[in-house]
Amino acid sequence: MSETDRGLASEELADRLIEVFDLVGPLYRRAQRKVEQDAPIEGLSVGVRAVLNMLREHGPMTVPQMGRTQALSRQFVQRMTNDAAVRHLVESVPNPAHKRSSLIRLTEEGQAAITAVIDRERAVLRQVGGDLTDAEVAACARVLSRLLRLLDNVDVD
Repeated sequence: MSETDRGLASEELADRLIEVFDLVGPLYRRAQRKVEQDAPIEGLSVGVRAVLNMLREHGPMTVPQMGRTQALSRQFVQRMTNDAAVRHLVESVPNPAHKRSSLIRLTEEGQAAITAVIDRERAVLRQVGGDLTDAEVAACARVLSRLLRLLDNVDVD
């Protein structure tokens, strides 16, 4: 086993995970600013983009489901959903499982807008270069997923 493949003691692991958090914050804020800078192309805020992308990935959802999925307050998701609805990017449809909580789904315009955003983001991300391996990206996703699960109990409302 190489030095980089060994398990870490809890103190060392905690220190290394702090390094991850120290990178994730600026990465998130820069990505958010990039979306906002490019927003005039589709006119989407970061919040509306998040709602559209959740619906693209998961299909129709309720506002509370979207909030839980993204660890966002229901009120924030409702505001973003309302913004998207005014622009005809999403629509409410009856929810067979719940009379009062409608399902929100993408409209054709919403599908086109989020597809354009994702395509543009992929073009930017292709500039990362080819020296990252699938195993490295998988390990990164595994670490971030584990950290996210650690914080599952944080109340966002």
